[in-house]
Amino acid sequence: MGLTYLGELFILMMERVGLIVLLAVLLVHFTYFKKLLVQRNSPKRMLSLIILFGFFAILSNLVGIQITSDGLKYSGLLTQISPNSSIANTRSLAIGVSGFVGGPWVGSAVGLIAGVHRFFQGNGSNAFYMVSSPLIGFLAGYAGKKSSSSNAYAPFIKPIKGSLVAVGLECIQLLFIGIFSREGWPLVQLIALPMILLNSVGTFIFLSTIVNTLIQEEQARAVQTHDVLALTMQTLPYLRSGLEGLKGEKAQELATMIKASTKVSAVSLTNQSKILAHVGAGIDHHFPSHDVITELSREVIESGQMRIAHSKSEIGCTHPDCPLEAAIVVPLKSNQQVLGSMKLYFTNPSQLSYVEEQLARGLGAIFSMQLELGEAQLQSKLLQDAEIKSLQAQVNPHFFFNTINTILAVMRFDHDRARQLLLQLTTYFRHNLQASRQTKIPVEKELEHLYAYLSLNDARFPDRYHIELDMPEALNQYLLPPLCIQVLVENAIRHAFPDKKDNNTVVIEIKKLDDKLEIVVADNGVGIEEDQLQRLGKESVESKEGTGTALENLARRIENLYGDKGSFQAANRSTGGARFTLTFPLELANKED
Repeated sequence: MGLTYLGELFILMMERVGLIVLLAVLLVHFTYFKKLLVQRNSPKRMLSLIILFGFFAILSNLVGIQITSDGLKYSGLLTQISPNSSIANTRSLAIGVSGFVGGPWVGSAVGLIAGVHRFFQGNGSNAFYMVSSPLIGFLAGYAGKKSSSSNAYAPFIKPIKGSLVAVGLECIQLLFIGIFSREGWPLVQLIALPMILLNSVGTFIFLSTIVNTLIQEEQARAVQTHDVLALTMQTLPYLRSGLEGLKGEKAQELATMIKASTKVSAVSLTNQSKILAHVGAGIDHHFPSHDVITELSREVIESGQMRIAHSKSEIGCTHPDCPLEAAIVVPLKSNQQVLGSMKLYFTNPSQLSYVEEQLARGLGAIFSMQLELGEAQLQSKLLQDAEIKSLQAQVNPHFFFNTINTILAVMRFDHDRARQLLLQLTTYFRHNLQASRQTKIPVEKELEHLYAYLSLNDARFPDRYHIELDMPEALNQYLLPPLCIQVLVENAIRHAFPDKKDNNTVVIEIKKLDDKLEIVVADNGVGIEEDQLQRLGKESVESKEGTGTALENLARRIENLYGDKGSFQAANRSTGGARFTLTFPLELANKED
């Protein structure tokens, strides 16, 4: 009877573990649960995890297998258990996984919930569960924190380690049962093998399901990020002229590019009132040049916020046979003003996942940046100080495309690094755009722009250049012409070290001299030929690396802004290399700047 009894218990426990694992498989397909796993350290997210895994733990108690002197009972939900009975269940599995995922506090809270429920389930008997369950939850969280995987996308304890820890946790639970329960060690001998083995296997499967799902989703994001970067290069010429210049075939071509890169059912582009292009499903009634016909698009244009629709009614299309069942609508902005929208449509709502949401958000940000770049170029022509603004707004297309290609290369082996570089590229161009609208900016803003440039340059030429900054922090709020430090550092990097692969140093010194701000950029490179030295800042000095207009433009900007109160000087250092010195009148930025 013993072997038959054990075999039956083993099979019934397998069914319970299978139920919990099935719920886990279903759960990881919900966007909200994925967000909980990725952003699980905030109090709000931790509370959600406690509620979720607390439900799992209570469910494990309810579907447990009641063990009595007459045999096993497993029909229906075990809402009450007699004091002379015990249950075998998957409670430790739920508590352990909650600790592995959420940490010690989440594990302890879930354990307490499970222990209290087990106490009342047993009509006030076996109070030790209120101690043992929180204990194993805390230990699981501690073990998970100490043994987290190095994988940045799924930083949990590895499933194999988790299953081994689960063995120890179950042994602790069985130790409490053997010492404090009425049935004692005979019960432990009966349930130990199936409880230890199956809870351990269940933990392995549960963790594997979570980790593999997150890694697969991150890989999908990486592929889409690669596509987005390639799409960025293609769309720049289209959006540079703004949405007003995006009409007819040009708009259709752009929408076709976006659809090919995103694999959605349809793509639509609008300005504030008209459909500029529509490609894919619904083309029979979403005509270009017609008025915007969906309520969802109108809401996005009015509010300036991204909207997501999971049903046809939420989209608000008035056509009775519209095949579009879900949508993501992203505002396209320039200078905080909504110019139009980009809409990604789906004929199957299940295709709209968290990955697509992030993709749409990223595309909207990039397209808005490109529109802002085009808007800045257009506005610079209309301003009275067009000469100064146009000099500041120059963007080297070679630098842009070289950087994009570098990010594409980094994407193959380091997704996090590629994302950081993309953020730095955004920072770099944002400062370029701000520079096109301002004649003076605080020192700290100029340094932010410089650091973005240096990060992108270091990705192309790792550890080739060493940049040193010597500046009192108190000077951060003084004003200077935009891009002046960046131009000098870029000039040194491009011209000072033609054949040197190492020991290339550029020193930046910013200091206050009486009523002036002095900026010195010096390098240990090859220096400047004497005939060129006399011409720098006064005329273009061409070289193999460029047209030589950057320093001339900088000198002209300083002269236009400050007259004889500002200066631009270039000289060779006696120890080798070149030295550039800029001086401006001291001017403190306003608090709003």
